[in-house]
This record gives sequence, C-alpha cells and structure tokens, in this order.
Amino acid sequence: MWAIYKKELKSYFLSPIGYIAIGIFLIIFSLIFYITTISVGAYDMGSLYYYTAFYGLLIITPIITMRMFAEERKNGTEQLLLTSPRGITAIVLGKFLAAVTLIAIILAFSFVYYIILCFFKAPNLVTTLVAMLGFLLVAMAAISLGMFISSLTEHQVVAAIITIVLLFLPNLTGMLTSINLMSFYGKFPGGLISITDIINLFAYMIMFILFTIIIMQRRKSVK
Repeated sequence: MWAIYKKELKSYFLSPIGYIAIGIFLIIFSLIFYITTISVGAYDMGSLYYYTAFYGLLIITPIITMRMFAEERKNGTEQLLLTSPRGITAIVLGKFLAAVTLIAIILAFSFVYYIILCFFKAPNLVTTLVAMLGFLLVAMAAISLGMFISSLTEHQVVAAIITIVLLFLPNLTGMLTSINLMSFYGKFPGGLISITDIINLFAYMIMFILFTIIIMQRRKSVK
C-alpha cells in the first residue's frame, strides 16, 4: 500500500495536477476569505471553510480523482497494476490516501488565513480546528466517490463530469439528503463535533472505497 501511496503522491507533484489543485483551492479560499471575513469585519472562520467546501470541493475533487483509475486504463497500465503482487485493497487505499494527503497539504496552507486574522483579533482556535477537521472528513468522502467513478470508466473527462453531478445535484435539489455531504458538515464550522455526522461521513467513505475494491477485483478476475 505504501509503495502505491508514495507513487501516487509523487505523481501529483510531477504533473501539473497537484499544483493546479493547490492553486485553485487557494484562489477559492482567498475569495471566500475576503467575502466572509475581511469585507464584513468578521473573525469567525467557520463560514470560510463551509463555503470553500461547498464550492471548492466541487471543482477540486474531480481534478484529483478523475485520473486515479481512468488514466491507468486509458494508458494501458491497468493490467500491470492488477497483476502486480500488491492486493487490490492496497492499491485502492494507496491511491485514496495519496489524494487525502494532497487535501491535507492544502488545509495546512489555509491556516495562513488564521495567522492573518491573528494580527487583528485571534479567532477561536478550537472552532477553527474543528471546522478544518470537518472539511477534511467531507473531502475524504468526496474523494472516495470520485475514485469510485474513476474506476468505472477510462475517460477522465466523463469521470470528472459524473463526479461533479453527483456532488452538486443533492445541493441543487435540496433532496437526496442521505448522500448530500454538506448536510453532514453543517455543525463543524460552528465548532461542534457531531458523532452522528462523523459516522455518516465514514460510512459514506467506506461504502465507496468498498465499491471501488469490488469493481477493481472484478476487472482483475476478468483479466
């Protein structure tokens, strides 16, 4: 698993993907930071993380996940991956954790906004950390969905579009709340840790990781 993890994480920074993801996220963070904090003279960073999760993950998740398995299939390297000594579970988890690490790096960069506010009035650190925790959990769940979609097709653009639709549709319609990730994030920006929401996010995450493992295992058996 760790060999796959290192390979995938390195690939994000040996290609433009990692830098594009970090750059876009920081632009979105900066815009929302200005709108929700600077322009209104607020010191609460909960809104910053909530709206960045709402809009940012919709853009970044497909960019990070669309290539996970679709690229391997398109380039003809999937067969080498599936016939390697490493198990399917290790391959899937390695790719998943590499994408999560990229999001964690972005979150670490976002802490600079907390430092900026400290020059005026220090925001509540605990509330900020809880909001960051919730952001990471929502991102992990979104990545698991995007990874699953990538395992179904060899077309990266198709994988990206389907991921965007599945992430955005519940927010747009106000329906399908059971798969609406943002409905599980509402309490975190206020500094509240909801065990129920954490369980729901982990259940969502584990479900799509297992779906991905099943799909890849079936492809391996066909090979």
